Amino acid sequence: MPRPATPANPTSSAPQCVMLLRAINVGKRQLPMAALRELAGTLGFAHARTHLASGNLVAQVSGASDAAAKRLEQAITEHFGFHSDVIVRSADQWLRYLADNPFAKASAAEPNRVMLLLAKQAPAAQAAARLSERAVAGERIQAVRDGLWIHFPEGLGTSKLTPNLIDKSVGAPATARNWRTMQALAQMLSA
Repeated sequence: MPRPATPANPTSSAPQCVMLLRAINVGKRQLPMAALRELAGTLGFAHARTHLASGNLVAQVSGASDAAAKRLEQAITEHFGFHSDVIVRSADQWLRYLADNPFAKASAAEPNRVMLLLAKQAPAAQAAARLSERAVAGERIQAVRDGLWIHFPEGLGTSKLTPNLIDKSVGAPATARNWRTMQALAQMLSA
């Protein structure tokens, strides 16, 4: 990976945020997490840490989250040759998501089958209803704040809720993280 110029001194007092990359490490869209952490550092994101290989980044970021997302998207395109949407949420927003989980009982029993779906913008008003029309096998969808919670009691393998259908219903590219990953990211925020 070519090295970008070293940024001005990042400040450790910048607020923490969670950055979710969409659709990486599938097919030719490979982005090693060590390279992502290094890239984040060159952009001035302090204390960059990753979780799993699916594009979960926690860092301290100065300035607006939209601007940080655009900078990271542009850097990924320049250095890795593909576009990945980046969705940014503050530490406070992330912790509110955990507190707002409408499927708490299912999350405790099946943490990998409850997902929070997020996009750069709030989902379209009827997104949950549109997705519920296509739900199968007891799937439940609920809108809370700017996210959609989905419980997949039979797992993702049998679901009719495809990424294209989700994006169309939401009105923007979206990405999801399961309850287990959400908790791990919250722990990283508090470390």
